[in-house]
Amino acid sequence: MDRKRILIADDEPNTRLLVGRILSRDYIVIAASDGEEAIALARRQKPDLILMDIMMPKMDGYAACSVLKADPATKAIPVVMLTGVGHGLNKKLGQKIGADGYITKPFSTKELLNTIAELLEIS
Repeated sequence: MDRKRILIADDEPNTRLLVGRILSRDYIVIAASDGEEAIALARRQKPDLILMDIMMPKMDGYAACSVLKADPATKAIPVVMLTGVGHGLNKKLGQKIGADGYITKPFSTKELLNTIAELLEIS
């Protein structure tokens, strides 16, 4: 079975490391440290799912998600917003720009893996 590719876009190295460690057993993990890098990697590597932090330098997660969802080459890739800012307005904004899921930090490993599994099943 081919392992699915997951792109982690987060400017915090510890978050990329932690999430990468959680996912690397079951998935191929690609990492980006800002929204611009995430878009470039998504176009080049075509990941099966993207975990996107909202607060990042150069381009934030909302802007990057909007660009990815507007691009025919990447619009089908599920994007899960992964953020420490967890209130209703952010969730609404995320849905408005096409985010497929929303996980608030700190999150549990189980919540992360369940959300990814659900989205990969339907994509």
